[in-house]
Amino acid sequence: MESITNVSTKPLVDSPYIKPLRMEYTQNGTKKTWDVIISHDSVAILVHNITRNVFVFVRQFRPAVYLSHALSQGQIGPTIDCKALAPSTGFTYELCAGIIDKEKSVIDIATEELMEECGYQVNADCLEEITRCRSSVGISGSEQTLFYARVTDNMRVGKGGGNPDEGELIEIIEIPVEESLKFVMDTKNDKPVGMLFALMWFFNVKHQTKHLIT
Repeated sequence: MESITNVSTKPLVDSPYIKPLRMEYTQNGTKKTWDVIISHDSVAILVHNITRNVFVFVRQFRPAVYLSHALSQGQIGPTIDCKALAPSTGFTYELCAGIIDKEKSVIDIATEELMEECGYQVNADCLEEITRCRSSVGISGSEQTLFYARVTDNMRVGKGGGNPDEGELIEIIEIPVEESLKFVMDTKNDKPVGMLFALMWFFNVKHQTKHLIT
């Protein structure tokens, strides 16, 4: 049973994760301004456990999503009435992911996140790069590298759940591959667009290739 209480908002003074800026520029002779947020690049991994043919996703509370739901209810003050907004509205289903905030390769960051969030110990050769894309192009434009990882039950050496020192509380969710499209297209399950794309890639590239081979 999730519990979210004592929610309030205040102006952001400083953050190790994002930096808001106003960019001024001239485009085709016209002076313009645009508000942007400088944020870390990231990795995300579509984890496919081939032992049981399930995708391994994560579920966690996202304050920005919770606040968005609050705003849609008309709650625009510095405090949020938590009794009027169920904690579940702030939870999202996502790919295993993490920001690039260390001097390490994207592969190394991805393998670390797989262990930290999902408990799988993998080598670099278990990861296949799907593509790289830009996220939140209207305000951030940070780059995300998407990977596909084939894992087995034998690779599960930890419990996952995130880094408690960073306050992470991550639930591991397993969805059978044959049910995953229905799950991800269900609008009751909040999810980022990268998760949608990764599954579409799998069914249009990996899954089709498998059937062509067989």
